[in-house]
Amino acid sequence: MKQWSEIIKNLSLLTQLGLSIVTPLLLCLFVCLLLMKYAGAGGWVFIPGFFFGLGGAAVSAVKFAGLMDNLNKKQEKRSGRRRPKRGETFNEHF
Repeated sequence: MKQWSEIIKNLSLLTQLGLSIVTPLLLCLFVCLLLMKYAGAGGWVFIPGFFFGLGGAAVSAVKFAGLMDNLNKKQEKRSGRRRPKRGETFNEHF
């Protein structure tokens, strides 16, 4: 039963990462569409909108990676495992 909870947890984290990356890009492109339709802006508006969306997606991915790193550190602290220090080989980390 523990395996199923881990699978569902990892699947939900993967889904959250995907939504966190796609949402800023789609929102920026939607705002560009509204600007083009109602404000009379040209099609060139999509170019900066795309790059702003990618920037938002990158920021979101970096924050998600930091969140996952903190979560892993807390789990390692609870379980008593430690990460190998830099420069240690596989056999030296025990």
